[in-house]
Amino acid sequence: MRRLTILLIGVLWMPASVLAQGTSASLRLTLDEAVSRAQQASHRVGELRAREDGARAVRAGRQAADLPQVSVQAGYTRTNHVDEFGIAMPNKPFQAIYPDIPNNYRARLDLQWPIYTFGRTAALERLAQAELEASGKDIESARADLTLEVTRAFWAVVTAGESVRVLEESLKRMDAAVLDMQNRLKVGLIPPNDVLSMQAQRSRQQMLLIQARNQRDVVVADLARLVGAPPDTRVEPAAVLEQAPVPQATVDALVAEARQARPERQALVKRVAEAGERRQAAEANTRPVIAVGAGLDYARPNPRIFPRIADWRTSWDASINFSWLLWDGGRVKADIADAAAGARALGERLAEFDRVLEVEVRQRWLDVQSARAAIDAATDAVTAATEARRVVNERYQTGVATSTDVLDAQVALLQAELDRTQAQATSRLADARLARAVGKQGR
Repeated sequence: MRRLTILLIGVLWMPASVLAQGTSASLRLTLDEAVSRAQQASHRVGELRAREDGARAVRAGRQAADLPQVSVQAGYTRTNHVDEFGIAMPNKPFQAIYPDIPNNYRARLDLQWPIYTFGRTAALERLAQAELEASGKDIESARADLTLEVTRAFWAVVTAGESVRVLEESLKRMDAAVLDMQNRLKVGLIPPNDVLSMQAQRSRQQMLLIQARNQRDVVVADLARLVGAPPDTRVEPAAVLEQAPVPQATVDALVAEARQARPERQALVKRVAEAGERRQAAEANTRPVIAVGAGLDYARPNPRIFPRIADWRTSWDASINFSWLLWDGGRVKADIADAAAGARALGERLAEFDRVLEVEVRQRWLDVQSARAAIDAATDAVTAATEARRVVNERYQTGVATSTDVLDAQVALLQAELDRTQAQATSRLADARLARAVGKQGR
């Protein structure tokens, strides 16, 4: 009975423990893993993929316009009674020429095939193909934007975590310093205002630590959203800040590369071509259309058989049709003007994109240079802070420096290390922004 009770308690307790573990789940990811998960979880990319599928279906429909269409038709018609018309001859039965047949049945197998449209269907096929290719470039652009967004969030988590670590370490050192000063106050070595000043400084550090933790939770939740994890997931970045120096090309070379590789520009080029095809399709509406048709009828009565009889009969037909729209009140002319205006608008947008692209690449290139210079400066600051702490420790050992001086030197070293971490993360983000501006998939 006691074993059964223990087992029952364990079963009842297990869901709560599992739920508690689920709410505090952690996820350790590298930058590449985070980008890969985000690509799979992005609803924006999913929307563009659906639009691409729609464009693919439109292209298939345009291609099918050149193929024949076969349909089956069937119908029933009830007519009013009429007086039969016929010929009555002596010594012969009445010969009905137009009998009274109120029930009419008809079935037809019909074929229609436009064999020549003077370029209309070909232009529509090219238009659909250009839209499909532009949709693919839209997906590439969305993926590049998502990669940059994940990279920004990833390095924000890294720097926020480093800030929390520095402030926690600084707070621990301040607690030790406050305790030491309280002991000195007890023996009368320092006045009370020194302890109060240190406690005030410690309270300020506590406030900064709370703010840093809140900021870390915000950026972690943002990264979890991007990678498709629950908002309360503790995402831990597996970051490698040190990176090998990458040789940089000149700005002009990068601008030329961006004009060839940027998916947004490629999509605009495709849509400019699409606008031209739309205009050609509109102009083709002013040309004639030649089509062939054929059909097989099975009807009761069959109207093509004379005289009409209430029997099922078959008949067939074949035709070639020529149609030419001579006047439509200006509809085709308006469509042509609309397509031409759309082509000009897209051309202007492409020219504006090229102008902005050059400025963007130049700005990102300068940001990379500034970020790398900041790393060198931060590294020098860490070296100087390390030496300063060593000197202050030696002076403290000889009784020349105070514990406050030692604490300040230690905090200065921690801050210098944090500045170097932030500079390295900023450099990685600057590299990612430059790669995005050029059209590469770098991170």
